[in-house]
Amino acid sequence: MNGIPDLYGEEAFLVGFAQDTLANDWRLAQVMEVKREFERHPNIKFIYTDGKGDTALQVLHIEELVSRGVDLLMVSPREKSALTDIITKVYSKNIPVVLLDRGIDGDGFTTFIHPDNRRIARAAAEYLLKVLNNRGHILMLVGVPGATPTIHRSDSFTEIMAQHPAITITPIVGNYLRADTMLALEQLLEKGLSFDAIYAQSDSMAAGARMVLRKHGIEPSSIPIIGIDYIREAQQAIRDGDQSISFTYPTGGKEGAYIANQILSGKEVPKEIILESIKVTRENADMVPPIF
Repeated sequence: MNGIPDLYGEEAFLVGFAQDTLANDWRLAQVMEVKREFERHPNIKFIYTDGKGDTALQVLHIEELVSRGVDLLMVSPREKSALTDIITKVYSKNIPVVLLDRGIDGDGFTTFIHPDNRRIARAAAEYLLKVLNNRGHILMLVGVPGATPTIHRSDSFTEIMAQHPAITITPIVGNYLRADTMLALEQLLEKGLSFDAIYAQSDSMAAGARMVLRKHGIEPSSIPIIGIDYIREAQQAIRDGDQSISFTYPTGGKEGAYIANQILSGKEVPKEIILESIKVTRENADMVPPIF
């Protein structure tokens, strides 16, 4: 550790968070959750960067944080493979690395904190198979390609659907953003694409899809729509019948800050921590608090 004594005699630490982007409301909430937790620890200085959705920029930010002498690095890697080398390099320098939500190849990190995306995707697939009676055309709104949640949410979903020949899937990339989703869906609808259900890999993309559907005279309540995250917007949409279900997807910011503090205190921590995810329907939407 590179900690130095602070004014109160405690060892002071610098923690840096290299975030993929702050343009996404979920990612911003993740950073702010970490920040709030660290504010309770005056001996920890917290700094963060905005990768602006650019993998190369995120790599540069990691290098800059290391050059500033961070005692611990927090990262939510935009792309698994592209970030593996730099993160493993940091870890090899005996700088603890806490991965939030997104992983890398290999085990060059201290702790990986995340919900189980494979389980969520399988549950989403099983739900749609039931409501569609094992047949139909599903529009899959895909997050950031190359990110581990996207890979797991896509692969586990399509693996189950591949067992049902009457199911077809059209994937479009929305990068977990409303604007990107709206643009991509607008282009498809203008080409005459029709579908029976939407599997959105984030509630933000589901929200963008609903806006486009209404523009084209399609009521969101007329088709099953699944989202992930369970933000307030999704809660209201589920209440109104404009979204079928969502799965809570905690940011892990609180847990990440806690684990970071444990590491800086010299304590052993688990290599992997799986966060709970809850299926939210119209029946329990009022009982499950949105993640933000």
